[in-house]
Amino acid sequence: MATGTLPDAGQILNSLINSILLLDKNLAIHYSNPAAQQLLAQSSRKLSGTPLPELLGYFSLNIDLMLDSLNSGQGFTDNEVTIVVDGRAHIMSLTAQRIQNDYILMEMAPMDNQRKLSQEQLQHAQQLAARDLVRGLAHEIKNPLGGLRGAAQLLSKALPDPSLTEYTKVIIEQADRLRNLVDRLLGPQQPGLHVTQSIHQVAERIFQLVSLEKANNVTLVRDYDPSLPELMHDPDQIEQVLLNITRNALQALGEEGGSITIRTRTAFQLTLHGVRYRLVARIDIADDGPGVPAHLQDTLFYPMVSGREGGTGLGLSIARNLIDQHSGKIEFNSWPGHTEFSVYLPIRQ
Repeated sequence: MATGTLPDAGQILNSLINSILLLDKNLAIHYSNPAAQQLLAQSSRKLSGTPLPELLGYFSLNIDLMLDSLNSGQGFTDNEVTIVVDGRAHIMSLTAQRIQNDYILMEMAPMDNQRKLSQEQLQHAQQLAARDLVRGLAHEIKNPLGGLRGAAQLLSKALPDPSLTEYTKVIIEQADRLRNLVDRLLGPQQPGLHVTQSIHQVAERIFQLVSLEKANNVTLVRDYDPSLPELMHDPDQIEQVLLNITRNALQALGEEGGSITIRTRTAFQLTLHGVRYRLVARIDIADDGPGVPAHLQDTLFYPMVSGREGGTGLGLSIARNLIDQHSGKIEFNSWPGHTEFSVYLPIRQ
């Protein structure tokens, strides 16, 4: 049987790993435990009296829905709330309960790792299924296309009137266009030529190419980690991936303009495809555009999914395939005013 003095409520709250906040009806903070202070990157004194939404760059919580639930005498739970603190997104499970009518007790538990793991598992399974489906359809399409093209060539030679060959020429050109589209759907079938060099050589080519394409109201920013080691990769394939992401960012900014940042960093002790690497190169492409629409975020890497009118939706699907061939991964975070794609590539030593 335990003996001694029981810990008081303050000691218990201070020892919790979940963030605990006591808010008034205006969502101003009256109490925060150490976990909340760490999450919000502020001391208890600075947090006191400050409305919670003012501390966050982005808060996906439906505040009106929460207040309606609390005002009706019920508790409130949202298992996936995105908050942004100092430019960094956190996925939280949030619960709230009214206390003494005037105060709201809020608890936030981090869900980043669980959500990322479940997302990666789901996306991997969906990607394999989508890839098999696309490859099956692509091969079924290529066979009749070859016959169609061959028949058009034979017909062109047999036509008595040379002017009619213009029609067979159109058939051949359109068959070739469809074949090229199918080849893009299938993606590269052979591994690329891997060399060991700095990823900054690719990043600089991207910077120079996009500098020529961008409008005057778009700012390009370099933020390179000079200590990033060289790594084995196919420069052409990685350039294709990063150029596609950067051009997507450029198009997302639209006529209003904005900024795009190309950033490199070293990540430590990261697991990619079940393998633990001591060092991993991370390349970020960040923009301050409108963000990826919520209804596209779960399917953004699927073939034929595009948020742009006239887009084929192939670029990100092919990009993920290329990065998979490098034993790496692509992930992204997006909310209104910020989108960031991160490419991870292992540094083998």
